[in-house]
Amino acid sequence: MPHTGTVIWMLIGFLAVFFLLKKFAWKPVLNALKHREESIENALRAADAAKQDMERLHIDNERIIAEAKQERDRIFKEARDLKETIVLDAKEQAISEAEKLIETARSNIKSEKKCCNKRNKGICSAIICTYCRKALTGKISRR
Repeated sequence: MPHTGTVIWMLIGFLAVFFLLKKFAWKPVLNALKHREESIENALRAADAAKQDMERLHIDNERIIAEAKQERDRIFKEARDLKETIVLDAKEQAISEAEKLIETARSNIKSEKKCCNKRNKGICSAIICTYCRKALTGKISRR
């Protein structure tokens, strides 16, 4: 067991240190703790705000991506429709031009046929006339 004098001096030293710390160090330490607590609360609020912003941005990004996909699908559909229209127009035009060419060819064939018939009639007429002349003059030889 320590002596009472030692205990009294320890108590006096402790109280002196306690009052000195209370007078000079306690308020700055409490202020530092309070400041630290406020900065942590501010950081937590900022983190929550950032989290909400990120969630909002994520939702906006998903909406934008969905809109972009819809736009892409619409553009592809328009392109397919345009392609089909162009192909159908080209087929119709090709058929029309083919019909025109066929009609022109038929017309050319008819005119050539008429021309050939006239020429053949002329040749036949000349042959018949020549044969008749020879028949009348008696110069036909049997071959």
